[in-house]
Amino acid sequence: MDKIKELQKIINESTGIVFFGGAGVSTESGIPDFRSQDGLYNQKYDYPPEEILSSRFFFNNTKEFYKFYFDKLINLDVKPNDCHLKLKELEDAGKLKCIITQNIDGLHEMAGSEFVVPLHGTIYKYHCIECERIYNLKDILKFKGDIPKCECGGIIKPNVVLYEEPLNEHYINLAIANLLEADTLIVGGTSLNVYPAAGLIRYFNGKNLIIINKDATSYDELATLVIREPIGKVFKQIKVK
Repeated sequence: MDKIKELQKIINESTGIVFFGGAGVSTESGIPDFRSQDGLYNQKYDYPPEEILSSRFFFNNTKEFYKFYFDKLINLDVKPNDCHLKLKELEDAGKLKCIITQNIDGLHEMAGSEFVVPLHGTIYKYHCIECERIYNLKDILKFKGDIPKCECGGIIKPNVVLYEEPLNEHYINLAIANLLEADTLIVGGTSLNVYPAAGLIRYFNGKNLIIINKDATSYDELATLVIREPIGKVFKQIKVK
């Protein structure tokens, strides 16, 4: 059977789908991923991106952190692609129960999806590390080129999970609860190399594990269906019934 037809059949027969996505979900919106040939990790900076995006670097070299952050992680002109929009359709149809994302770009929310678990946080929320005052992206953009500072004088930090930081326990519990109840898990646009996030899919005990990713993953042998195509291209062919 044609792989798109097989995916369509599985979706038609599913009533509790969970989607687990990574950077490859957003590349078709123009946001670079991290590990591909043209990804952020293969671009040249004064410091390696892995180092810049660490908690230690944020606190020790905050200005350089925000220089990279504003330049590479804030993408104001991007829009949801076919994957984001199709997931919204599946949610509206009552088939998709939850989106678990490793992305911080907010494109799922921009597409209108309501049940989103942002494992690594979001570029749209911030807080002062001294007084805990809450800020949004609009507040932070005023500081472009400098270190965002709170009225109390404290440094403002993005609500994103940096290297060396733990995942939010609330989001972990939400992800696990939804994975345990799912009958179908669609994993898309992720190499499944980033832990502990990738390890969460071990909680899935449902019928169908589908992996849609351009490159092979360590979970391919366990999957019901593997499609090695861009996920937006794949989802564009799916009809929501």
